[in-house]
Amino acid sequence: MINKRLLIKKLLTHNDENSFYDKKQQLDLSHKIAKAKFIKHICALSNSNPENNSYIVIGVKDETNKIIGVDFFDDSKIQHLVNAYLANPPKVQYENVRFPKLQKHKVVGLVTIHPTPKISSFKKNAWKYRRETIFYRRGSNSIPIIGDFEMPNSNKNIVAAIEKSARNNIELTLDGVFEFFRNHDLEYTPKYKVFKEQFVVCWAGKKKIVNKNIFYSRVDIELINEQVRLFYSALDDVKISFNNSSFIITEYVKLGINEAYDYYPLEKTVIHFKDNGKHDIVSELLFIAPKFDKTVLHHIFNTNNIILEKLKSNHPLTDEEQKDIENFPTTFLICTLNGFEKAKSKLQESKGYLKSLKNKTSYIQYKDSMRILRKVKYQ
Repeated sequence: MINKRLLIKKLLTHNDENSFYDKKQQLDLSHKIAKAKFIKHICALSNSNPENNSYIVIGVKDETNKIIGVDFFDDSKIQHLVNAYLANPPKVQYENVRFPKLQKHKVVGLVTIHPTPKISSFKKNAWKYRRETIFYRRGSNSIPIIGDFEMPNSNKNIVAAIEKSARNNIELTLDGVFEFFRNHDLEYTPKYKVFKEQFVVCWAGKKKIVNKNIFYSRVDIELINEQVRLFYSALDDVKISFNNSSFIITEYVKLGINEAYDYYPLEKTVIHFKDNGKHDIVSELLFIAPKFDKTVLHHIFNTNNIILEKLKSNHPLTDEEQKDIENFPTTFLICTLNGFEKAKSKLQESKGYLKSLKNKTSYIQYKDSMRILRKVKYQ
């Protein structure tokens, strides 16, 4: 088992990016150019490392190698994004890795590109990168090529040595468990479980009971052996279960209108531990969009549009509109899921106005609504 925090430190000792590793201050996949550049680096690293893993470290200043961290990143769309743009796409994994000296809400992102013997290339145009273009790494640069390309294999021994030096030990594991318990108040009931006599999982969350169903919010889960975190916010409702070989997280979405809410399963994530010291993390989308009365939704959609226009023109909201804006992103989400074509674009349009409000509840709900829409789109 590789301790991902140690692995990042080992990678950063190679001060300059090279043919098996890259580093970024942040990961931005919000627009086409950023997506295309990210896919370019995945393509280049994959083609340059057909026999070993390659890596991208997110949350590091390029010039100084200083670890500054990034916000927790939901990786639900990365593999789907890679599959959409690349022929022969490699398996790509994004992990949120905790560093003790960072602020509690900050992590370092680690993108692992697993080896594949097939050459990856763009299967469609993306920004200025043409279809059928192949990228490979020359030092720290991703170089384009069209035509014949022979995959190298010169990094296998170097990367194997780095990964071996980042293996976990008992001291690091115990320190990680004790630190997890210290960092979580008793009201979050921190717990741990050992799987296959070698994997340690710690988790904590705020418990609530709804109609005899037990949900947790603000859930923090850590694979102690690898220093990898999974996190669910205060707006998430999560059920946790486990057996002898698997830890299972089922995320629910609370949706409704006019104070009538229900909980709908969104996604199930299973961490499956194997006898050979390895594990898999597999996610399955469970969401089926609930249907609501179209007449009621048309009224809500029109009300939301009026509120949005007032926000844009800086007009004061009525008392009733002040109440409506708290559920503004969620009701636009429901309209989107029920076939209102302009609801998503209106929701996206509201981002800056919601962010500028003193009460951040609406903006937090905006981010959560967009996360749900991303999951539904890519899966």
